[in-house]
Amino acid sequence: MSQYIVSARKYRPDSFETLIGQDTIAKTLSNSIKRGQLAHAYLFCGPRGVGKTTTARIFAKMINCSNPGPDMEPCGECESCVSFKEGRSYCIHELDAASNNSVEDIKALMDQVQVPPQVGKYSVYIIDEVHMLSAAAFNAFLKTLEEPPAHAIFILATTEKHKILPTILSRCQTYDFNRISVHDTVRYLKEIAAKEGVDADDESLHVIATKADGAMRDALTIFDQSVAFCGNVLRKDDVIRNLGVLDYEYSFKMVDDFLAGNYADAFLAFDEILTKGFNALHFVASLSSHLRDLVVAKTGGLESLLDMPDSMKQRYAQQASKCSVQFLFDALGITTACESTYKSAVNPRLHIEYALMRLSHLVKVQQEISPLATLGRNDKAPATAPASAPAAPAISSTAPAAVSSGAPVSVISSGAEGGVEKSQAPAPRRRATKTGSALSLNSIMEEKKEEEKAEEKAVEEAGKLPEDALVVEKWKEMAGQYADKPRLASTIANGTVNVREENATKIVDFVVKNEAQKLWIEEKLLRDLEGRLRGLLACNKVNIVVSVVPEEEVEKVPYMPEEKAKDLMDKNPDVRAFVADLGLDTK
Repeated sequence: MSQYIVSARKYRPDSFETLIGQDTIAKTLSNSIKRGQLAHAYLFCGPRGVGKTTTARIFAKMINCSNPGPDMEPCGECESCVSFKEGRSYCIHELDAASNNSVEDIKALMDQVQVPPQVGKYSVYIIDEVHMLSAAAFNAFLKTLEEPPAHAIFILATTEKHKILPTILSRCQTYDFNRISVHDTVRYLKEIAAKEGVDADDESLHVIATKADGAMRDALTIFDQSVAFCGNVLRKDDVIRNLGVLDYEYSFKMVDDFLAGNYADAFLAFDEILTKGFNALHFVASLSSHLRDLVVAKTGGLESLLDMPDSMKQRYAQQASKCSVQFLFDALGITTACESTYKSAVNPRLHIEYALMRLSHLVKVQQEISPLATLGRNDKAPATAPASAPAAPAISSTAPAAVSSGAPVSVISSGAEGGVEKSQAPAPRRRATKTGSALSLNSIMEEKKEEEKAEEKAVEEAGKLPEDALVVEKWKEMAGQYADKPRLASTIANGTVNVREENATKIVDFVVKNEAQKLWIEEKLLRDLEGRLRGLLACNKVNIVVSVVPEEEVEKVPYMPEEKAKDLMDKNPDVRAFVADLGLDTK
C-alpha cells in the first residue's frame, strides 16, 4: 500500500495563481516583490484554513528564487525552489507559538535571526498562532521585530488579531484574510474531484462547501471523508447522511405544509428531525435561512445573493412563486422570534411546535384579513339598477310615498309613441339602518341630528377642564409609561407638580432641581409629555411649564466628611454629646 497523503496537503497551492479566494492579498504581495518593496514584518490574520501559512510559504519561495520569471514567479528548478518543494529549505523557519511562547523561546529565536541564509537572499521566519505568546515574550520580541537584520523577514499568523499587542501591530503590515466563498470552494472541489477520478454532483459539493464554513482545509478534509464513505461517486443524500447535516428537503416540505395550512405534517417532520438527533435550535435557524433564500429568490435582481447551484436556484424560485411577500415577511418574524426566545423557554419543544402552528395559519389569517382591506371600495360605484330588472309601474308626481320609500321610478312618455317607456331613472342607493331596512328622509334627518349631538357632546367634554387632583393622579400614572427611560421616569415621579388654571387652561407647573434638567425636558420631551398627559385626561386644554426650584429652597446635601459629621451632630444630640465627651476632631 502506497503512502496516502490527504488532499489538504497534496493539493496545497504553491503559487499565488493557485491560491483560492485571496486575490487582493496575492496581488499586493506580488506587486511588492516586483518593486522590491519588501517589509521586514507582516501579520496575516483570518479564520482557520483560509491560506495564511500557505501564503507565507509562497511568499518566502518567491523572494528566494534565483531565476524568477517575468512576473517574479518561481522557476521551480533552482536550489532554493527544489529545497522548498522537498521540505528541506534552510531559508524558511516555522515556529509554533502555541508551544514556544516563553521568553527563552524568543531569545533563542533572536540568536537564530543573526545567522544569514545559506541559500537565497532572505531568511523568512513564520510564527503561527502568534497570539499565544506571553506578554513578556511579546515585549522581548519588540526590538528584534522593529529592527531585524537586513536578511530577516518575519511573517506572523494568527486567528485572533484582537489578542495581539498594539505595539506589535504597529510594527507589521497587516493583511486580513477573508473566508472563502461557497462558489470558490465548490469550483476548487470540482477540480480536485476531477484529478482524483471522483464523480461528484454540484449539490453534494455544495453541502461540503457549506459545512466547511469558508475554510478550504476543512472542505478538503470533509471531501476526503465523504469519498471514504461514498466511494468514487458522491451524491447529496449520501454526503448528508455521512456528515450528519440537516437536509434542506425538510425546509422545502415544511414551507409547502405551511402554505397548505397542514400543521400536522409539520409536527411529524419536526419529530423526525428530533428523532435523528438534530438540535432543535439548529432546525429553527435552518428554517429561517430557507425563508431568507425564498425572499431573495422572489425578489428580482438578487440572484447573486443565492450561493448555490443553478438546480437549487430553480427549486427556490419555484417555491417562492407560491409564496406572497407578506407571508415570507410574517414567517421570518415568527422564526426569528422563536430562535431568540428558545433558550428561555421552559418547554423548548412546545415553543417550536407553537411557532409551527402559527406558521401553518399565516395564509388563512391573511385570507381573512384581505377582504377587510377592500371594505368600502364599492361605495363609489354608480348605483344603477340591473339591466334585467323589471320596469316599475308608472307613477305620477302626486305619489311622494314612493319616492320617500326609495322605490324605482319609471318615466313614461305621453307623446305620439303611445306610452312606450323612454327612460328609466337609476335606482337610488339604499343605506342600511339599525333594523336593516331602507332609510327614509325622516330617518336620515334623525341620524344627522344624533351625529351632531354626539359631536357637540364630545366637544363639550373635551373643553371641560379636569380637576386638579385628577391631573396630579394622571401625572403620576404617566411616569409609568416611561419605564424604558428610567432617568425620565424618576424625574417625573420625584419632581414637584403644581396645578393651576389660567385663561380656561390647566397649567401644570413641573419643578425640577436644576437648569440642565429644565433644558433637557424643554428641548426634547415637552411636546411628548403634553401629548401623553392630554391623552390620559381626554382634554386638550392642558399645558406644561417647566421651572427650576429656587436656590434658597434647594436642600443642601452634605458631601465632605466634615459636612456629614456636622449634619449628623445637628440631627442627633447624643452624637454631639459623645463627640464632646471624647474630645473627637470632626474636621
